[in-house]
Amino acid sequence: MQPKNYTVDQHKIPLQKIDSDALFVIRELQKAGYTSYLVGGSIRDLLLGHTPKDYDISTSALPEEVKKVFRSRCILIGRRFRLAHIRFRNKIIEVATFRSGNIEGDDLIVNDNEWGTPAEDVLRRDFKINGLFFDPSTETLIDYVGGFEDSLNKTLQAIGEPYVRFKQDPVRMIRLIKFQARFDLTIDEKTKLDFLECRSEILKSSQARILEELMRMLHSGSASKFMKLMSEYGLLEQLLPEISSFIENDKDETSFRFLAEIDSMLNKYSDLKIGRAILISTLLFPIIHKNVMDLTVERTKPPHIGLIQNIIRSHIESSFSAFFQLSRKIKSEILYLISWQYRLTPLKSETKPNRKIPTSIQFVLALKFLNLRSRLNPEYQDVWSKWRDAYEEVKIDPGYFKTYKPRRRGKRR
Repeated sequence: MQPKNYTVDQHKIPLQKIDSDALFVIRELQKAGYTSYLVGGSIRDLLLGHTPKDYDISTSALPEEVKKVFRSRCILIGRRFRLAHIRFRNKIIEVATFRSGNIEGDDLIVNDNEWGTPAEDVLRRDFKINGLFFDPSTETLIDYVGGFEDSLNKTLQAIGEPYVRFKQDPVRMIRLIKFQARFDLTIDEKTKLDFLECRSEILKSSQARILEELMRMLHSGSASKFMKLMSEYGLLEQLLPEISSFIENDKDETSFRFLAEIDSMLNKYSDLKIGRAILISTLLFPIIHKNVMDLTVERTKPPHIGLIQNIIRSHIESSFSAFFQLSRKIKSEILYLISWQYRLTPLKSETKPNRKIPTSIQFVLALKFLNLRSRLNPEYQDVWSKWRDAYEEVKIDPGYFKTYKPRRRGKRR
């Protein structure tokens, strides 16, 4: 299979926009006699006018040969998919050997370590727009599958038979929605129809991989659009049925408003980091708060904090235990920051609010979530300001917030 080669006058990707460390890795591998190209997402981003977040490289060198070229700078990772990570001061450049594999069988891929040629490597990738190579030594774009045309037309089209490709690796369906949300691309009709037919296959995926994709998108600056598409296409119903049901019946679109505000913050401050507990809480808090408010209407007195914590625990388990397994640490942080919302903004107005800052480092998460709520609801802005001022007074002392280590259990006699 012969590729189409595009010159710099045609593709217009300037070398100056490519990470210098990625160029160094390719140059060193080529000097050692190996074919090496920039591949995938970084090329797609550059063609669509975006700044790449990371750079991946494909090469004819085997993982062990990459290790010999870069020595201590390189570590080899993975069993299902063997990779080389080239470490620099503040980043990692990922290097993968050209692979081959059965692109026609619809069996789930459980091992992906069959080495191949550049043409074979492209054919096992997900979408045409991700199936491009770039050789910086000649500034040539190498296209085996028509990905360059798709980038010009802003189209998402599967490589090969979409139905088969989604059955082989159902995570590709999440990635399809991810690229549509991030880049405002149009999904090819055949790809969309087969995707809708394969939706239930998503439950055969690794929950760790799906959770990682979900977390990346919640922190991408396109979370609101992504979750709307997940709901519209029915994937959210498969993965998070309780959250999906709430979103479909929530006329106020509370969850989307939370996500849109986070998108706004992330797009305004590119280096902003938002913890996973806060991101997940944007999906859980609207459900929990509605439950708590319904309970408040039914009772003569507002529910006490112990009952509220039980409601939070129940929703964490019912929302995420169906498919995902959250870590104990994340669950603890979610429980803490949501339950503290009912102390920061009590259900019953207090005549003399007690703004004593607790000696838990997790309190910062609760305060950040209150800040998020105050951005959506102006009535909390004054409350947020007063709690922030109270926090500023004590955080000067770095020893104020204590981290407690669990006691070791003694050995049984």
